[in-house]
Amino acid sequence: MSAALDEFCGSVFWNASYLARPDADLPVCFQQTVLVWVPLGFFWILAPWQLLPMCRSRTKKSSVTKLYIIKQVLATLLMLTAVAELALAFVEDTEQNPLPAVLYTNPSLYIATWLLVLLIHDARRFCLCRDSGVLFCFWVLSLLCGILPFQSLLRRALQEPISDVPRFVLFFIFYGLQLLLFLVSGFSDIAPETKEITKKNPEVTASFLSFVTFEWYTSTVFKGYRKPLEVEDVWELKDKEKTRALYTAFEKNMRTAVKKAQAELEKRKRKRRRREGDRGNNMSKAQSQDVLVLEEKQPKKKKKGKKEDGSPRKDFPRGWLVKTLCKTFWRNLLMSVVFKLVHDGLVFVSPQLLKLLIAFVSDEESFVWQGYLYAILLFLTALVQSLCLQQYFSLCFQLGINVRASLIAAIYKKALTMSSTTRKESTVGETVNLMSADAQRFMDMTNFVHQLWSSPLQIILSIVFLWGELGPSVLAGIAVMVLLIPINGFLVAKAKTIQVKNMKNKDERMKMMSEILNGIKILKLFAWEPSFEKRVNEIRALELKNLVNFSYLQSISIFVFTCAPFLVSLASFAVYVLVDENNILDAQKAFTAISLFNVLRFPMAMLPLVLSSLVQTNVSTARLERYLGGEDMDTSAIHHNPIAGSAVRFSEATFTWEQDGNAAIRDVTLDIVPGSLVAVVGAVGSGKSSLVSAMLGEMENVKGHINIQGSLAYVPQQAWIQNATLKDNILFGSELDEARYQQVIKACALLPDLALLPAGDQTEIGEKGINLSGGQKQRVSLARAVYSNADIYILDDPLSAVDAHVGKYLFEHVLGPKGLLQNKTRILVTHGISFLPQVDNIVVLVAGAVSEHGSYSTLLANRGAFAQFLNTYGSQEENASEKNTPAVASAGDQEQGDEDEPCVEEGPEDVVTMTLKREASIRQRDFSHSLSKNSTNSLEKAQEEPPKKLKGQQLIEKENVETGKVKFSMYLRYLRAVGLWYSFWVAMGYVAQYVAYVGTNLWLSAWTDDAQHYLNQTYPVEQRDLRIGVFGALGVSQALFLLFATILSAQGAVRASRVLHQQLLSNILRVPMSFFDTTPTGRIVNRFAKDIFTIDETIPMSFRSWLSCFMAIISTLLMISLATPFFALVIIPLSIFYYFVLRFYVSTSRQLRRLDSVTRSPIYSHFGETVSGLSVIRAYGHQERFLQQNENTMDINQKTVYSWIISNRWLAIRLEFVGSLVVFFSALLAVIAKGTLEGGIVGLSVSSALNVTQTLNWLVRTSSELETNIVAVERVHEYTKVKNEAPWVTEKRPPRGWPSKGEIQFVDYKVRYRPELELVLQGITCNIGSTEKVGVVGRTGAGKSSLTNCLFRVLEAAGGSIFIDEVDIATIGLHDLRQNLTIIPQDPVLFTGTLRMNLDPFDQYTDEEVWKALELAHLKTYVQTLPEGLLHLVSEGGENLSVGQRQLVCLARALLRKAKILILDEATAAVDLETDHLIQTTIRSEFADCTVLTIAHRLHTIMDSNRVLVLQAGRIAEYDSPEELLKKQGVFSSMAKDAGITAMESTSL
Repeated sequence: MSAALDEFCGSVFWNASYLARPDADLPVCFQQTVLVWVPLGFFWILAPWQLLPMCRSRTKKSSVTKLYIIKQVLATLLMLTAVAELALAFVEDTEQNPLPAVLYTNPSLYIATWLLVLLIHDARRFCLCRDSGVLFCFWVLSLLCGILPFQSLLRRALQEPISDVPRFVLFFIFYGLQLLLFLVSGFSDIAPETKEITKKNPEVTASFLSFVTFEWYTSTVFKGYRKPLEVEDVWELKDKEKTRALYTAFEKNMRTAVKKAQAELEKRKRKRRRREGDRGNNMSKAQSQDVLVLEEKQPKKKKKGKKEDGSPRKDFPRGWLVKTLCKTFWRNLLMSVVFKLVHDGLVFVSPQLLKLLIAFVSDEESFVWQGYLYAILLFLTALVQSLCLQQYFSLCFQLGINVRASLIAAIYKKALTMSSTTRKESTVGETVNLMSADAQRFMDMTNFVHQLWSSPLQIILSIVFLWGELGPSVLAGIAVMVLLIPINGFLVAKAKTIQVKNMKNKDERMKMMSEILNGIKILKLFAWEPSFEKRVNEIRALELKNLVNFSYLQSISIFVFTCAPFLVSLASFAVYVLVDENNILDAQKAFTAISLFNVLRFPMAMLPLVLSSLVQTNVSTARLERYLGGEDMDTSAIHHNPIAGSAVRFSEATFTWEQDGNAAIRDVTLDIVPGSLVAVVGAVGSGKSSLVSAMLGEMENVKGHINIQGSLAYVPQQAWIQNATLKDNILFGSELDEARYQQVIKACALLPDLALLPAGDQTEIGEKGINLSGGQKQRVSLARAVYSNADIYILDDPLSAVDAHVGKYLFEHVLGPKGLLQNKTRILVTHGISFLPQVDNIVVLVAGAVSEHGSYSTLLANRGAFAQFLNTYGSQEENASEKNTPAVASAGDQEQGDEDEPCVEEGPEDVVTMTLKREASIRQRDFSHSLSKNSTNSLEKAQEEPPKKLKGQQLIEKENVETGKVKFSMYLRYLRAVGLWYSFWVAMGYVAQYVAYVGTNLWLSAWTDDAQHYLNQTYPVEQRDLRIGVFGALGVSQALFLLFATILSAQGAVRASRVLHQQLLSNILRVPMSFFDTTPTGRIVNRFAKDIFTIDETIPMSFRSWLSCFMAIISTLLMISLATPFFALVIIPLSIFYYFVLRFYVSTSRQLRRLDSVTRSPIYSHFGETVSGLSVIRAYGHQERFLQQNENTMDINQKTVYSWIISNRWLAIRLEFVGSLVVFFSALLAVIAKGTLEGGIVGLSVSSALNVTQTLNWLVRTSSELETNIVAVERVHEYTKVKNEAPWVTEKRPPRGWPSKGEIQFVDYKVRYRPELELVLQGITCNIGSTEKVGVVGRTGAGKSSLTNCLFRVLEAAGGSIFIDEVDIATIGLHDLRQNLTIIPQDPVLFTGTLRMNLDPFDQYTDEEVWKALELAHLKTYVQTLPEGLLHLVSEGGENLSVGQRQLVCLARALLRKAKILILDEATAAVDLETDHLIQTTIRSEFADCTVLTIAHRLHTIMDSNRVLVLQAGRIAEYDSPEELLKKQGVFSSMAKDAGITAMESTSL
């Protein structure tokens, strides 16, 4: 081979003697062949792929830029130099002295290469990114290889005259041009067409160099340093990184995988059946099937009561999730594997170089150039290693966020298609937890997933190299490691069980919290906070107990892992020295071994972490697989066949809520004619709502089917309102057609309401429609349906929540024969009898079956159940409506001018509505609140700068993002929560640990120098034993100090968790109602979920790792400076650079983390909203739109997280570059000071330097992480500082048995909602006598509801006072007041827990009393039929009871309390007449000796009161008995006229 090359070059190819001299050089032939062909070979292998865009591309070329022209000119010049060289060869070649072949082949190769470069430059114009990575690498390689000929030509020229001038000149021109090209290709080449894209995301067009060093990100970092970043400043995502693109790929793979998994599941089930079958051989097949059903049912029952046991609820498709993720993201996985492999290889080069360097220092004979070469090589390996590592990390973290995005999108989509059975299995809280906790787990896991193969690989390689150093003694070290594995396994298993328990506790606690926040108003009115606080604290105590055990386990494992590397080196060195006395530990061996042990530390520390993370992810995998593999909604029973003359047809339809549950609808056969109006009536619980749900496909089909022709619109019984503007709620994603929109608003009686709302239809409505009254919500919900212009309208009792006259108006203008919907098919579930004569068909339901149906007259003639029902309730309603008709007509005539408007509905007022109305009337201070947190298009809006918002238009204030540096006081506050003594001793423990660490190393360095001192004599035994003994003692003490510190910090951390959670909880329960009206629940829940989690688990870890990093750096720098004092000079500039990078980076990173948590809340609140409005979204078929909105919300969050990831890489690459410089300088100083240093000290210095890079990197990382996480303390603290309402109990207690009489006096009482607003009640003075029954009426906004709020002191007085039995209520504690009043609130709120807990959370009453109350509330029979009786579990929000039953439970609550004063916030809305009648009679009989205040919306209910209080604009207009008031021609009588009551006899109620 060599001979052939000698001939080819015409000179010697290789001669080793060239290198064995002080001025070494390489032979010319080697330079001409190897150094030229290596870069070219690299280029020719990879270049053809770069030409692909030319062949494939459909796109047009982007235009020519200056950079492009410069590149092409330089490449052309290069080609010309090659041509010149070739020409030169032809000219010089003569017969006498033929030139060697190499002078022909090289220029020809170069000509071809430069042609290819020109082509590639052109081909890249088809791509977005016009720079080629391959070319860049080629320039680097070519320049590096060119350095050697470059320096040898120079040296020769300096020694003697140049022999071959033309070639000499050509080489330097050629080298210079390449250098220029290299520099030019470092800049990003951006075509004018792509300018816009670059503005959104410069990464797309960044050059290779900028991409590798993340230079394109620098502008953001500077921006972040100058001002706090906003979401608008963050770069957009690349298209392929957007949620939609990710999810499409994921879903495709998921479908196939789930299918396979389901097939497996079937197999498993069949196997189990076969096993069951073997057991029941002698039974007939049918019997064995029954047994199976029974066996499946029994465990279910058991689990209802006791959910703690971890056994799975039901078998589900398993093992498909991870496969799907791998299949979706295989490209990313593959790339990161490549980078990781290169990095792992290079990790082992440094110790070998260190070994050579120590040998060089110890050897007097070695040449200086070797030392410099080693120093440079150390630097280069460090550099390449860090580039690979950063690319690898970048890929891993991207994988992480992409996995999270796909999972969240999948969960969201699943929620939209889930069957009701599956939906019941997990509450909203648990589902949100899947999104927040479990998807997050996956994200954390994917960051380190490659450690699973890389750690074992690194461990094996280290062992192989160590064997080379210390021989078999290494086995001692390995034995120690192997012993540690089972210990670790045990710890991991223990940790897992604790983790699982704690997930359960966390779910429980979050469920409780979201319930408390949803029903906070009830808690306040009933003074139930302490009971619920106690329940939450009980769960929390369990959680903390587990947490403390978990922390102890953690500290033991940290202890084990600090011991590990040290024990390993101790064992190895000791065995090595003891085995044979000729084995002397010298510097080369010791420090190479030490740096290999250091390499070992990382994979060994990572493996257990990754394993435990894997364990947690396993739990999450199971949860996600159960959820995502659950059954979808089965709408097969809903057909859409065109059948002439039928809009909806039920054919023997039987449906249940749960599989194998009782049928809620039995054998219904119905035919509904297109365009007809059908009323569905029946008692509470007769299955009216179930019938509706069956049509929407929300129920499980048992037999039969339903045929529906045309599109649906659905108005649910409880209106579902989105957090958006009123207009968006009505349009619900349809196009705006102004004329139709106005028509709908008018028909739905919304015009007067719009006049009252501060910003008209642009008013933002809070979560769950908080700032609308019940009636308004219902009408918005109706308007949404009407606007959607569907074919079939399913109306689940929409008229119940509105006042009688408004109901009548709606019926006339919307639903009735002359309404807007007259030509549509309408199915109306109703309790109102007055409309029945006008409907085409009536369906009567009894216990889920149709008992009769037909027109009004037919049913009356049938004398069936319906006729009796009518006779009982019809008379007065009939009267009313007959008397009403003329009145309405005449009103209409008068109003013809301004079109007949309904009078404004008297809706139940909510604190906020009132506030808004007040605000609308003033606006003295123009608040312009920033955009709502939930408007998805906030970005577009922000750019158009909306007109200044009216005050009050925006209800929910933007979540304030704390900006700027985290205050030092936050750290102090946390440390104070931990306990200052704890903190001090923890710090001392760490200091002691590092003192021991430095001691260990210095001792080792002295030990290795013994090898020089006792060079040719025997090594004394006692000296040897002393060395080993002290080394061991120092190491053990190091680990013990650490154990001490971690155990202390575990206790301290748990203490802090307890304190902070306790403060947060007790304060949140004590803040006034107005806080909850203006703060979305999601935001408060976030404090309890995310932030408390951070305080529990993340902050203690961050604090610990920060401390240990800081100490490690100080100790390392100390050791290097001891070795080479000059290094102290290098420290100064480097630390300055560090400081600047740190400051720049930390401000950006922290702000990005904050943006992440702020943009994350909307994902969860949108999800929560979706889940609660599922039936509506499905009925309208708007799943796509909601998915789209979810994707947009996700993308905003994704881009902040992505940006944060890149900022970390940006930092790391810069820091590691500096770290590489540290290594370089410490090596260089060692080479320069060669003669004066011992090998041991050099080894110590350089091996410490190799270590410091990583540690410095970690210091920045942990300090920024700590700063980021401490924000949680800040956020929790923010909510512990919210102003509280008055104290619950004060010094002044009311007398026992107060109020005994129940007299209420208002004395010049004034109240306002917020200090800057006008008065709502403007000086009310009146007396309400003992046991009087008083009705309170007034138009909307008159202040009726404010009255109840004042009695309960939900609002505090602005002037005047209220006396109850001569006690001024403002002077006593809130609980003393609230416990002695009773209210039956408007919307019945129930909590998860037993029925008994819902009636009596403090267990104050006996079971007899509770049963008595139930009996009076007409619930006794129902509760007795329940298997668990009083212990019947109420599901979330009371969903397993009908609305009517919930109302009765609220009545039972009031009966149980039986206070002297009852406030009845007209609660008869959602109840059918029968129940209404029951409630009214019960109240009359049971509360006869109490004072009853009724806030009435229907005048009928208060006509038999002793007196009526008529409010008008916050003043008392009239106050007298109803008879007197009817005689007077005042406000009351005109209202009565509107409601069709003229004289007293009209009410028999």
